[in-house]
Amino acid sequence: MDYLSLIQKPIEKELEDFVSLFNETLTHTDGLLAQALEHIRNKGGKRMRPILILLLAKSFGGVTSVAQYAAIGLELLHTASLVHDDVVDESGERRGQASVNASYNNKVAVLVGDYILSTALLNIALTDSSDIVRDLAELGRTLSNGEILQLTNIDNQDISEDVYYQVIRQKTAALFESCSVIGVKAGGADAQVIEEARAFGSNIGIIFQIRDDIFDYFDSKEIGKPTGNDMAEGKLTLPVIYALNSTNNEEMLALAHKVKARSVRSDEIARLVDFTKANGGIEYAEQKMAECRRLALNFIEKRITDDALKTALTAYVDFIIDRKN
Repeated sequence: MDYLSLIQKPIEKELEDFVSLFNETLTHTDGLLAQALEHIRNKGGKRMRPILILLLAKSFGGVTSVAQYAAIGLELLHTASLVHDDVVDESGERRGQASVNASYNNKVAVLVGDYILSTALLNIALTDSSDIVRDLAELGRTLSNGEILQLTNIDNQDISEDVYYQVIRQKTAALFESCSVIGVKAGGADAQVIEEARAFGSNIGIIFQIRDDIFDYFDSKEIGKPTGNDMAEGKLTLPVIYALNSTNNEEMLALAHKVKARSVRSDEIARLVDFTKANGGIEYAEQKMAECRRLALNFIEKRITDDALKTALTAYVDFIIDRKN
C-alpha cells in the first residue's frame, strides 16, 4: 500500500466530506470570479494540511463539524496566501500550472485572494470556537509577517541558518503547527497534548520546507520550477547556507551576495548549485530532516493509541520526507 493510501485509510469518509465541502466554498455563479475559483479548485492537491487536522482530531476524540470547518478555514487561508504570494513573487506558475495572476492579472488575483480569505473567515466563524478563531487569526498574521521577513532577509548580508529557520517557522512550519494544534483541540485534547502537538506540527513543517528547498537543486518537470529558481528570486536556502558557512569559500560567498542583490547570472547560479552538492549541502539538509522526523515520531509513539491512526501519521511524516514534488 502506498503512502497516501495508508494516510487516508482511517479518515476516508471524513476526507470525502471535507473535499465536498471545500469545493462548495470555492464555487460561485458570477462570471470572472466563478472562472478564477474553478481554476484554483481544479488544481486540487493532496490536501496534506487538512488531512493532518482530520487525523489528529480523530486521534483525540473524533472528527466533528468543528474539525471540518476549521480544516476548511485553514485550507482556504493557505490558498488565499498562495494566490497573494504569487502576485508578490511575480510568479507565473504554481506547482507546474499557471498561477491566477498569470492566467488573469494581478488585480484579479488580489481580489480573488481577498474573496477566498473572507470565505476562510466565514468558515472559521462556523466552528463557534473562539479559541480556534484566535489560532487561525494569529496564523494569518504570522504568515504575513513571515513573507515580510523573507523579503527583508534578501537585503540582509548575513548568511545564517538562524535567519533561515526564523523565516520558515513563520511560514511553512506555522501552517503545520496550526494544523496540529487545531486538530487536537477539535478532538478535545488537554493543554499538555496541545503543546506537544504544536512542536510535532512545527517539526513536520520544517521537514516539508527543507524537502521543498532540496528540490531546487535538481531538475524535475514534476516539481514545476527550474533548478536554482530560489536563488534567481534572491533566496538562499539551507543546503547552500551550510556549504557556504562550512567552507568559507570567498568566490562562492561573493556569488551568494550577488544572489541577494538579485544581480546573479544563470551560469553563476549553476556554479553555486554544483558547489552546494559537492560540499555536503544536500546531505546536511537531509540530516536535519531526519532529526525532525525522530522528534515527530516520538510524539506519535507517545500520544497516538489507535494503531491505524499511528500507522497513518507515521506514513504522513515519511511521505513528507520522501515525496517527489
